[in-house]
Amino acid sequence: MIHVLVLLLALAGTAHAAGPFFSDSGPDAEAYGAAMGYPIGPRMAGPLPQNNMVGSYSHSGDKYRHRIVAHPPAPSVLYRSDDEVTLSYSYRGAHHDLPDYLSRHPATGLLIARDDTILFEHYQYGRTDRDALLSQSMAKTITAMLMGIAIQEGAIHSVDQAAASYVPGLADSEYGKTPIRALLHMASGVAFREVYDVPDSDNARLANLLFGRTSPGPEQALATFNTREAAPDTRFNYAGPNTEVLGLAVAAATGMSLSDYATTRIWQPLGAEADANWMIDTTGHEPAYCCFSAVLRDWARLGLMMAHDGIWNGKQIVPKQWLLDMTTAQADFLRPGSMTKFYGYGYQTWLLPGPRRQFALLSIHGQAIFVDPKAKLVLVHTAVRLKASRDPAAAELIALWSALVGKFSD
Repeated sequence: MIHVLVLLLALAGTAHAAGPFFSDSGPDAEAYGAAMGYPIGPRMAGPLPQNNMVGSYSHSGDKYRHRIVAHPPAPSVLYRSDDEVTLSYSYRGAHHDLPDYLSRHPATGLLIARDDTILFEHYQYGRTDRDALLSQSMAKTITAMLMGIAIQEGAIHSVDQAAASYVPGLADSEYGKTPIRALLHMASGVAFREVYDVPDSDNARLANLLFGRTSPGPEQALATFNTREAAPDTRFNYAGPNTEVLGLAVAAATGMSLSDYATTRIWQPLGAEADANWMIDTTGHEPAYCCFSAVLRDWARLGLMMAHDGIWNGKQIVPKQWLLDMTTAQADFLRPGSMTKFYGYGYQTWLLPGPRRQFALLSIHGQAIFVDPKAKLVLVHTAVRLKASRDPAAAELIALWSALVGKFSD
């Protein structure tokens, strides 16, 4: 295939150039559907079969209804290093490097960039730099960015307002009575159990209400989860409805769909090189908590913009103070080590422990963007891990990232 030829030519010519490199294969490629060309498979509820994961996670726009998040006429510049970065790291007493990591982990794409330069860009399972790769929950961070922009523009007045100020259909619900700040912190206090790959979980129920043939629409779907178990902004509980309410508030306040608002406020100012897409539910609303797809280098541009405190392509895209608030723990219960044994939380963004500010966009099955603002360093990882959560493989990616930060620390 043509991308294999590109790989062979690249290896024959500049063996250490920083990519992009493409491979038709990957760990357990046959189980992931290599012989069938990595099929997308039919639309279905519940967990995807393994042989449909690669296809579905790289071609969700061909499978599900969506809106386009349009790219501008010209992309922002990303340079490419003449020498591909090399890295060694230790994990569970063994030494590894980047090629070894890719040989053992089902990553569809792995990109490392620093400042404005790509240092490493590899694809597996026949995926290319033209494939829009699904983010799942990384979309939550985009929704938080849109909220900050809407506040700067005056469409939303304060994070201390109740969500129902902008979504009156939720006025009688506990989510509607919750301040925007608590929703941003995943601390609404409304009972919701997010458990993956379980047919009767709360998140499966919400998805069925949003995407089912007889969907009542997002407001009525959210109102079915209406038991308060804690005061707002006192206890972290990761739950998609928090973000869904934020998205409804942004759309109502701005009078624009989330896709159109993201196009004009983020994607075009960012200088994205390709259209992204955002899935829509049965009633035509983007699920704010998931389902944004973009090519790997545009995910890198998004992370680099965050690494530069909201500035990219010569523009302040996300307000600087908002970006700092997004990536800083604002209460003790949200600090790394207090919220969980490892992570903390800002505004729809995961926080890493340690003395220097580092943060991540994370999602099930291995989607991640890690950001270190001090080193202007970004790692983008898209994957098809079989486990949706509590995946021990995630710990090795942290070890890899930690070694990468150490390599570029002053």
